[in-house]
Amino acid sequence: MKSTILLLLLSLGAAGVHAKPPSTYAIRGARIVTVSGATLEKGTVLIRGGLIQDVGANVDIPADAWVIDGHGLIVYPGLIDSLSTLGLAEAEPADAPAGQRRSPPAAQQTPARGPEDRPATTSWLRAADMINPADRRIESARNAGFTNAVTFPQRGMFAGQGAVIALAGERPGDMVVATPAGMYLTLSTAGSGGFPSSLMGVMAYIRQVYLDAEHYKLARQQYASRANGAQRLPYDRALEGVLEAPRILLPASRAVEIERMLKFAAELKTPAVLYGGHEAYRAADVLRKTGTPLLINLRWPERGREEDPERMDSLRILRLRELAPSSPAELAKAGCRFAFYTGGIPMRDLRKAVKRALDAGLSHADAVRAFTLSPAEIYGVADRLGSIDRGKIANLVITDGELFAERTQIKYIFVDGVKYEPLPEPAEEREANR
Repeated sequence: MKSTILLLLLSLGAAGVHAKPPSTYAIRGARIVTVSGATLEKGTVLIRGGLIQDVGANVDIPADAWVIDGHGLIVYPGLIDSLSTLGLAEAEPADAPAGQRRSPPAAQQTPARGPEDRPATTSWLRAADMINPADRRIESARNAGFTNAVTFPQRGMFAGQGAVIALAGERPGDMVVATPAGMYLTLSTAGSGGFPSSLMGVMAYIRQVYLDAEHYKLARQQYASRANGAQRLPYDRALEGVLEAPRILLPASRAVEIERMLKFAAELKTPAVLYGGHEAYRAADVLRKTGTPLLINLRWPERGREEDPERMDSLRILRLRELAPSSPAELAKAGCRFAFYTGGIPMRDLRKAVKRALDAGLSHADAVRAFTLSPAEIYGVADRLGSIDRGKIANLVITDGELFAERTQIKYIFVDGVKYEPLPEPAEEREANR
């Protein structure tokens, strides 16, 4: 009898060791910031099978749910980094200076002579095929409240196609939420005497690629309609990649660049999203009129550590450093569409960067939206991400205070309904970051 009981206990213990984590959670009695609608001062979020099954003030909690006491806690949608290189090996941070960008791996060994050589063009590259779940930055971003990122190859002029990814998963395929998210373009020159060697040349080359893509598309359609007796059209992977992208991302930080890229996008006749946006406080009206979304880089302009401290900066530079954090507030006031991206800043500096925008007039609600529902809308995935609604993916961040507040701690993060708990920040680091 004793041996039978011992075997039973051992089997139960072994089963406990290999037991799967719960698939059903109920976060009960928490303040719920849905973003898409009214905030619930005291409600419950029910998660089952990786999705939000229910949310509301009176939710029936099933017997198999793992209940989390939400009293004193706030539930937000998981944050989305709207432009990043998270999950991509040997990637450069978004907005690396043009002169510091490296050529793509497939770049020619000899300088390009003209557009026919397709310089710095790897439009066929797909971030979804390049995801590395072991990227250490993923855990760091997740601990800061990010559950998703829109990640892009970023080398060359036509760098490649991005993907919306989840910041958790054992295999790359588990992490891809949507692809392609868009084509990432830069205005970096070829250098080394190759083509193009000027901004005008870069823009001319991009125009030419889109003209080629339109001709290629029409020729392909014509061939498909009457292939019999017609000469076969050569396959062009560069143009196939351009045509496949649902939108393009164009760099525009200064006001003059924003206006230039808006005209350029209209000329290319393709949906566009601008990124950079530090001087958007001077271009809110034109952005509102066109309805073009803008991704704002939270790496605010500042004097570099290597710069000569005795050097006198121009008035324009000084004004930009002071007023750049006011751009989000000006865009929100004008009713423009915008979202935030981290620009590669250390996650420990995220709150400081957001606080500068808040101090410059941005509301807390608009700051939360710029990291949640707005990027989801811009990339066409608002039916899955960005708010706390029934049927959406269970990506949540749960805090013990207002998000971005100085003393707020993140208690739990849910990615695809799987619970994560960030390691507590050491006291000395927490004090240093304030």
